[in-house]
Amino acid sequence: MRIDRIMFKVEQVRKGLSVTENAERSGLSRCTVTAVKNGKSCSRQTAEKLVSVLGEGILESGERYGTHS
Repeated sequence: MRIDRIMFKVEQVRKGLSVTENAERSGLSRCTVTAVKNGKSCSRQTAEKLVSVLGEGILESGERYGTHS
């Protein structure tokens, strides 16, 4: 899945989270969080974990749940 990297950064700042805090809350490694933040695509499972912390607004349009197969 694709994460909108700008919205990712906006939501992380808005929530006052560092990469480390985001990783701890999402259950992902800092390396994975940083890679996604920098524009790498990720699995649906990784996206779901990030969405649980930052919200669905971080998903690129067309990647919202139920619209992507």
